[in-house]
Amino acid sequence: MFERDFIKALKKRTSLKFFVNVTAIKGKPDIVFWKQKVCVFLDSDFWHGWQYPRWKHLLKDDFWRGKIEKNRIRDRKTTLSLRRNGWFVLRIWEHLIKNNEAGQIHEVVKVLQGKKDSV
Repeated sequence: MFERDFIKALKKRTSLKFFVNVTAIKGKPDIVFWKQKVCVFLDSDFWHGWQYPRWKHLLKDDFWRGKIEKNRIRDRKTTLSLRRNGWFVLRIWEHLIKNNEAGQIHEVVKVLQGKKDSV
């Protein structure tokens, strides 16, 4: 699973404490840095609909179209709600992690560094 591998690699790159799959926060973020108020979502290309308008016609079943469309709407609402409540929200697509995990980890670390500098 790309999420598990990403979290493992992130632990090696930062000494900051973080939690995974936090149910107490809206949307159950994959990674949460409480002190820095940073939520990271690791979004599957299929389930969260990366470039969905390009391939939705290929889905034969309305059930899956509805499921993915609801996921996309929920993701937008969740991100907006968290940002309104002072959280910095990062959403990282599965293909970006698979193609360049180190680069995506660098992006997370860069955001955390910026949050640390502003405290």
